[in-house]
Amino acid sequence: MTRLVVLSGLSGSGKTLAAKTLEDMGYFSVDNLPAPLIGPFVDLLDRGEAEEPRGAFVVDAREREHLETLPEAVESLRSRKDTRLTVIFLEAADETLARRFQASRRPHPLARDLDSSLAESIREERRVLTPLREIADQIISTDDLSPHDLRRLLMESLREDVERAALQCKVVSFGFKYGGVRDADMVFDVRFLANPYFDHQLKSLSGMDAEVVEFLEAQDDDGEFMSRLEGLLAFILPRFVHEGKSYLTIAIGCTGGRHRSVAIGERMVRFLGQRGYPATVSHRDLLREAERAPS
Repeated sequence: MTRLVVLSGLSGSGKTLAAKTLEDMGYFSVDNLPAPLIGPFVDLLDRGEAEEPRGAFVVDAREREHLETLPEAVESLRSRKDTRLTVIFLEAADETLARRFQASRRPHPLARDLDSSLAESIREERRVLTPLREIADQIISTDDLSPHDLRRLLMESLREDVERAALQCKVVSFGFKYGGVRDADMVFDVRFLANPYFDHQLKSLSGMDAEVVEFLEAQDDDGEFMSRLEGLLAFILPRFVHEGKSYLTIAIGCTGGRHRSVAIGERMVRFLGQRGYPATVSHRDLLREAERAPS
Protein backbone atom coordinates (compact mmCIF):
# COMPACT_ATOMS: atom_id res chain seq x y z
CA MET A 1 0.00 0.00 0.00
CA THR A 2 1.39 3.39 -1.06
CA ARG A 3 0.70 6.17 1.44
CA LEU A 4 0.25 9.61 -0.12
CA VAL A 5 -0.36 13.03 1.38
CA VAL A 6 -1.40 16.00 -0.71
CA LEU A 7 -0.57 19.16 1.20
CA SER A 8 -2.17 22.40 0.12
CA GLY A 9 -3.26 25.68 1.60
CA LEU A 10 -2.77 29.40 1.68
CA SER A 11 0.64 31.01 1.54
CA GLY A 12 1.77 31.81 5.07
CA SER A 13 -0.40 29.11 6.65
CA GLY A 14 2.51 26.80 7.55
CA LYS A 15 2.98 24.56 4.51
CA THR A 16 6.79 24.70 4.70
CA LEU A 17 6.82 23.47 8.29
CA ALA A 18 4.20 20.85 7.44
CA ALA A 19 6.29 19.53 4.53
CA LYS A 20 9.36 19.25 6.76
CA THR A 21 7.30 17.40 9.35
CA LEU A 22 6.19 14.90 6.72
CA GLU A 23 9.83 14.37 5.70
CA ASP A 24 10.69 13.62 9.33
CA MET A 25 7.85 11.10 9.36
CA GLY A 26 9.41 9.16 6.50
CA TYR A 27 7.58 10.70 3.55
CA PHE A 28 9.43 11.55 0.34
CA SER A 29 8.31 15.15 -0.01
CA VAL A 30 8.20 17.30 -3.16
CA ASP A 31 7.29 20.98 -3.13
CA ASN A 32 5.29 22.66 -5.91
CA LEU A 33 4.78 19.50 -7.96
CA PRO A 34 2.97 20.29 -11.26
CA ALA A 35 -0.23 18.30 -11.78
CA PRO A 36 1.07 16.51 -14.92
CA LEU A 37 3.94 15.07 -12.86
CA ILE A 38 1.79 13.63 -10.07
CA GLY A 39 1.27 10.32 -11.88
CA PRO A 40 4.99 9.80 -12.69
CA PHE A 41 5.86 10.73 -9.09
CA VAL A 42 3.54 8.04 -7.69
CA ASP A 43 4.84 5.49 -10.21
CA LEU A 44 8.39 6.27 -9.09
CA LEU A 45 7.41 5.62 -5.46
CA ASP A 46 5.78 2.32 -6.41
CA ARG A 47 8.94 1.15 -8.19
CA GLY A 48 11.08 1.81 -5.13
CA GLU A 49 12.31 -0.77 -2.67
CA ALA A 50 10.20 0.35 0.31
CA GLU A 51 7.52 -2.10 1.48
CA GLU A 52 5.11 0.77 2.15
CA PRO A 53 6.17 3.75 -0.01
CA ARG A 54 5.29 7.12 1.45
CA GLY A 55 5.10 10.24 -0.66
CA ALA A 56 3.91 13.79 -0.04
CA PHE A 57 3.62 16.71 -2.42
CA VAL A 58 2.74 20.34 -1.92
CA VAL A 59 0.29 21.87 -4.42
CA ASP A 60 -0.95 25.41 -4.15
CA ALA A 61 -1.54 28.65 -6.04
CA ARG A 62 1.94 28.51 -7.58
CA GLU A 63 0.52 25.87 -9.95
CA ARG A 64 -1.03 28.69 -11.97
CA GLU A 65 -2.29 27.11 -15.23
CA HIS A 66 -2.41 23.59 -13.72
CA LEU A 67 -4.73 24.53 -10.85
CA GLU A 68 -7.90 23.58 -12.70
CA THR A 69 -6.70 20.01 -13.30
CA LEU A 70 -5.54 19.36 -9.71
CA PRO A 71 -8.87 18.21 -8.23
CA GLU A 72 -9.24 15.70 -11.07
CA ALA A 73 -5.69 14.42 -10.52
CA VAL A 74 -6.36 14.02 -6.78
CA GLU A 75 -9.61 12.14 -7.37
CA SER A 76 -7.76 9.84 -9.76
CA LEU A 77 -5.37 8.96 -6.95
CA ARG A 78 -8.28 8.27 -4.59
CA SER A 79 -9.61 5.65 -7.02
CA ARG A 80 -6.42 3.57 -6.88
CA LYS A 81 -6.91 0.44 -4.78
CA ASP A 82 -3.21 0.26 -3.90
CA THR A 83 -3.03 3.84 -2.61
CA ARG A 84 -4.14 5.47 0.62
CA LEU A 85 -4.51 9.21 0.08
CA THR A 86 -4.94 12.02 2.59
CA VAL A 87 -5.50 15.62 1.48
CA ILE A 88 -4.59 18.25 4.08
CA PHE A 89 -5.43 21.92 3.58
CA LEU A 90 -3.89 24.63 5.78
CA GLU A 91 -5.46 28.03 6.18
CA ALA A 92 -5.62 31.08 8.44
CA ALA A 93 -7.54 34.32 8.66
CA ASP A 94 -6.60 37.12 6.28
CA GLU A 95 -5.34 39.21 9.18
CA THR A 96 -3.10 36.39 10.41
CA LEU A 97 -1.63 35.79 6.95
CA ALA A 98 -1.00 39.49 6.42
CA ARG A 99 0.76 39.76 9.77
CA ARG A 100 2.99 36.80 8.95
CA PHE A 101 3.97 38.18 5.56
CA GLN A 102 4.74 41.57 7.07
CA ALA A 103 6.91 39.92 9.72
CA SER A 104 8.81 37.84 7.16
CA ARG A 105 9.11 40.76 4.69
CA ARG A 106 8.54 38.35 1.83
CA PRO A 107 6.17 39.16 -1.06
CA HIS A 108 3.04 37.12 -1.57
CA PRO A 109 3.48 34.60 -4.45
CA LEU A 110 0.58 36.15 -6.40
CA ALA A 111 1.47 39.80 -5.79
CA ARG A 112 3.92 40.07 -8.71
CA ASP A 113 1.68 38.46 -11.33
CA LEU A 114 -1.45 40.27 -10.22
CA ASP A 115 0.25 43.59 -9.46
CA SER A 116 -1.97 43.71 -6.40
CA SER A 117 -1.76 44.60 -2.74
CA LEU A 118 -1.10 41.98 -0.08
CA ALA A 119 -4.75 41.93 0.99
CA GLU A 120 -5.93 41.49 -2.61
CA SER A 121 -3.40 38.71 -3.23
CA ILE A 122 -4.57 36.80 -0.15
CA ARG A 123 -8.22 37.07 -1.21
CA GLU A 124 -7.42 35.93 -4.75
CA GLU A 125 -5.40 32.95 -3.52
CA ARG A 126 -8.22 31.92 -1.22
CA ARG A 127 -10.59 32.04 -4.21
CA VAL A 128 -8.46 29.99 -6.60
CA LEU A 129 -7.73 27.32 -3.97
CA THR A 130 -11.39 26.79 -3.06
CA PRO A 131 -11.72 23.64 -5.25
CA LEU A 132 -8.78 22.03 -3.44
CA ARG A 133 -10.17 23.02 -0.05
CA GLU A 134 -13.48 21.39 -0.91
CA ILE A 135 -11.88 17.98 -1.52
CA ALA A 136 -9.63 18.07 1.57
CA ASP A 137 -9.88 15.28 4.14
CA GLN A 138 -8.64 17.60 6.85
CA ILE A 139 -8.70 21.40 7.06
CA ILE A 140 -6.39 22.88 9.65
CA SER A 141 -6.65 26.48 10.79
CA THR A 142 -3.23 27.61 12.01
CA ASP A 143 -4.22 31.00 13.46
CA ASP A 144 -3.67 29.92 17.06
CA LEU A 145 -1.16 27.12 16.46
CA SER A 146 2.51 27.39 17.33
CA PRO A 147 4.96 25.56 15.03
CA HIS A 148 5.20 22.87 17.71
CA ASP A 149 1.40 22.54 17.87
CA LEU A 150 1.09 22.22 14.09
CA ARG A 151 3.80 19.59 13.96
CA ARG A 152 2.15 17.54 16.70
CA LEU A 153 -1.29 17.85 15.10
CA LEU A 154 0.02 16.56 11.76
CA MET A 155 1.79 13.65 13.39
CA GLU A 156 -1.33 12.71 15.34
CA SER A 157 -3.53 12.84 12.24
CA LEU A 158 -1.21 10.45 10.38
CA ARG A 159 -0.27 8.36 13.39
CA GLU A 160 -1.55 5.04 12.05
CA ASP A 161 0.91 5.35 9.15
CA VAL A 162 4.03 6.25 11.11
CA GLU A 163 3.57 5.49 14.81
CA ARG A 164 7.25 4.69 15.38
CA ALA A 165 9.00 5.54 12.12
CA ALA A 166 8.69 9.19 13.15
CA LEU A 167 11.41 8.74 15.78
CA GLN A 168 14.89 7.91 14.48
CA CYS A 169 17.13 6.56 17.26
CA LYS A 170 20.92 6.58 17.44
CA VAL A 171 22.79 4.71 20.16
CA VAL A 172 26.39 5.75 20.85
CA SER A 173 28.79 3.96 23.18
CA PHE A 174 31.70 6.01 24.52
CA GLY A 175 34.43 6.19 27.13
CA PHE A 176 34.15 8.89 29.78
CA LYS A 177 37.91 9.34 29.78
CA TYR A 178 37.63 10.62 26.21
CA GLY A 179 34.82 13.06 26.97
CA GLY A 180 31.06 12.97 26.66
CA VAL A 181 28.80 12.79 23.60
CA ARG A 182 27.88 16.38 22.78
CA ASP A 183 24.62 15.79 20.95
CA ALA A 184 23.25 13.15 23.35
CA ASP A 185 19.64 13.51 24.47
CA MET A 186 20.00 10.82 27.14
CA VAL A 187 23.19 9.59 28.83
CA PHE A 188 23.52 6.40 30.86
CA ASP A 189 26.61 5.63 32.94
CA VAL A 190 27.32 1.88 33.20
CA ARG A 191 30.58 2.14 35.15
CA PHE A 192 28.82 0.57 38.14
CA LEU A 193 29.00 -2.81 36.37
CA ALA A 194 32.04 -5.03 37.02
CA ASN A 195 34.70 -4.17 34.45
CA PRO A 196 35.84 -6.98 32.10
CA TYR A 197 39.07 -5.01 31.62
CA PHE A 198 40.38 -6.42 34.90
CA ASP A 199 39.82 -10.00 33.78
CA HIS A 200 43.02 -11.15 32.07
CA GLN A 201 41.12 -13.32 29.57
CA LEU A 202 38.70 -10.55 28.63
CA LYS A 203 40.98 -7.51 28.69
CA SER A 204 41.89 -7.66 25.00
CA LEU A 205 38.32 -8.40 23.88
CA SER A 206 35.43 -5.94 23.47
CA GLY A 207 31.72 -5.73 24.16
CA MET A 208 31.18 -7.22 20.70
CA ASP A 209 32.60 -10.57 21.87
CA ALA A 210 30.38 -13.27 23.35
CA GLU A 211 32.72 -13.86 26.29
CA VAL A 212 32.35 -10.26 27.45
CA VAL A 213 28.58 -10.36 27.00
CA GLU A 214 28.39 -13.56 29.08
CA PHE A 215 30.58 -11.97 31.77
CA LEU A 216 28.18 -9.01 32.04
CA GLU A 217 24.98 -11.03 31.86
CA ALA A 218 26.19 -13.15 34.77
CA GLN A 219 25.92 -10.06 37.01
CA ASP A 220 22.65 -9.43 38.82
CA ASP A 221 23.04 -5.69 38.31
CA ASP A 222 23.29 -6.13 34.55
CA GLY A 223 19.90 -7.82 34.26
CA GLU A 224 18.27 -5.38 36.68
CA PHE A 225 19.71 -2.39 34.81
CA MET A 226 18.58 -3.62 31.38
CA SER A 227 15.09 -4.38 32.69
CA ARG A 228 14.72 -0.91 34.16
CA LEU A 229 16.27 0.79 31.11
CA GLU A 230 14.00 -1.03 28.68
CA GLY A 231 11.00 -0.20 30.84
CA LEU A 232 11.95 3.48 30.84
CA LEU A 233 12.39 3.57 27.07
CA ALA A 234 9.13 1.68 26.47
CA PHE A 235 7.37 4.33 28.55
CA ILE A 236 9.08 7.45 27.27
CA LEU A 237 9.60 6.87 23.53
CA PRO A 238 5.89 6.92 22.55
CA ARG A 239 5.63 10.20 24.45
CA PHE A 240 8.57 11.63 22.50
CA VAL A 241 6.70 10.69 19.32
CA HIS A 242 3.56 12.36 20.65
CA GLU A 243 5.47 15.57 21.34
CA GLY A 244 6.86 15.62 17.80
CA LYS A 245 10.46 14.60 18.49
CA SER A 246 12.07 13.18 15.34
CA TYR A 247 15.60 12.24 16.41
CA LEU A 248 16.90 10.74 19.64
CA THR A 249 20.53 10.10 20.55
CA ILE A 250 21.14 7.76 23.49
CA ALA A 251 24.70 7.64 24.85
CA ILE A 252 26.03 4.74 26.93
CA GLY A 253 29.29 5.41 28.73
CA CYS A 254 31.85 3.34 30.60
CA THR A 255 35.46 4.11 31.46
CA GLY A 256 37.13 3.49 28.11
CA GLY A 257 34.25 2.72 25.76
CA ARG A 258 35.47 -0.79 24.93
CA HIS A 259 33.60 -3.37 27.00
CA ARG A 260 30.53 -2.46 29.06
CA SER A 261 29.13 0.45 27.04
CA VAL A 262 29.62 -1.44 23.76
CA ALA A 263 27.78 -4.54 25.00
CA ILE A 264 24.92 -2.52 26.47
CA GLY A 265 24.69 -0.39 23.31
CA GLU A 266 24.36 -3.48 21.14
CA ARG A 267 21.57 -4.84 23.30
CA MET A 268 19.82 -1.49 23.37
CA VAL A 269 19.73 -1.11 19.57
CA ARG A 270 18.25 -4.61 19.29
CA PHE A 271 15.58 -3.69 21.84
CA LEU A 272 14.68 -0.53 19.93
CA GLY A 273 14.40 -2.48 16.70
CA GLN A 274 12.13 -5.03 18.35
CA ARG A 275 9.89 -2.19 19.51
CA GLY A 276 9.66 -0.88 15.94
CA TYR A 277 11.94 2.15 16.22
CA PRO A 278 14.51 2.60 13.43
CA ALA A 279 17.85 2.56 15.28
CA THR A 280 21.56 2.56 14.56
CA VAL A 281 24.54 2.02 16.88
CA SER A 282 28.07 3.38 16.76
CA HIS A 283 30.98 2.73 19.12
CA ARG A 284 32.86 6.00 19.25
CA ASP A 285 35.92 4.93 21.21
CA LEU A 286 36.15 1.22 20.42
CA LEU A 287 38.99 1.56 17.90
CA ARG A 288 40.79 4.05 20.11
CA GLU A 289 40.78 1.58 22.97
CA ALA A 290 41.74 -1.30 20.66
CA GLU A 291 44.95 0.50 19.80
CA ARG A 292 45.79 0.65 23.51
CA ALA A 293 44.92 -2.97 24.22
CA PRO A 294 47.75 -5.44 24.95
CA SER A 295 48.71 -7.77 22.14
